[in-house]
Amino acid sequence: MTALQAILLGIVQGATEFLPVSSSGHLVIMAHIWKLGAVASGTLFILLLHVGTLAAVIYAMRRELLWWYRHPKSRLTWVVALALLPTAVVGALFEEWFEDLFHSGATVGLEFVITGCILWWMDSQSHGKKDEDTLSVRDSLWIGALQGAAILPALSRSGLTIGGGLWRGMDREAAARFSFLLAIPAILGGVLVKLDDLLEDPLKTAHLPWGAMGLGAIAAAISGYIGVRITFRLLKHSRMRYFAIYTWMIAAFVLADQLFVHQWFPPLFHG
Repeated sequence: MTALQAILLGIVQGATEFLPVSSSGHLVIMAHIWKLGAVASGTLFILLLHVGTLAAVIYAMRRELLWWYRHPKSRLTWVVALALLPTAVVGALFEEWFEDLFHSGATVGLEFVITGCILWWMDSQSHGKKDEDTLSVRDSLWIGALQGAAILPALSRSGLTIGGGLWRGMDREAAARFSFLLAIPAILGGVLVKLDDLLEDPLKTAHLPWGAMGLGAIAAAISGYIGVRITFRLLKHSRMRYFAIYTWMIAAFVLADQLFVHQWFPPLFHG
């Protein structure tokens, strides 16, 4: 993996982590097309990219986080904790399955289709009135379960959680804010899990392009911050259908390869 490839992967990871178009789905596609194999999808590089996106969302949400720090017993703490419960359960139960799908890319095209349908639907939703202070227990659990479902490579985490918030009657800005605040412990948890895997087997870090991977992490942080700001703006003005069309174009590319070309992705149907 060259420095340029790492930077491009970082830009894609950062922007698509918070734009509702699926970061892991894009990484799967780029890794398959460039045939980067274990380096691009390796635990350490993914960890560094997630550290970059974590820094991005913390900086973007710094005012909200400062308020949260000053009010640790607020309702926000409880609704975030409730939402993380189903996320953690889904992640623990399906981690190995997710890893297999990530490396194979077999379901990426179909998942991009689903993501596009969710984004198209989001623009049709009327403006709700709920915010973090008025979310119910059921609302929080539903949104957390949808975040857990985003363990599939091309299901957008931000798309599912923001869509889940709109579905439960949240205001658009509040839904995005809650989604990004919910992303912080979710991403941090993923980083800690990957770090634990590396500590169990330090040899995984041998002979890796550290300089290139560091540049990728910096690129992920910068593009991630931009992605947060763009999502807030477009969601406010009901412009998610632009992203829906984009994800369907990506899906068409992947499915065409799976059905006819067979150059980068495994066949959609076997036998």
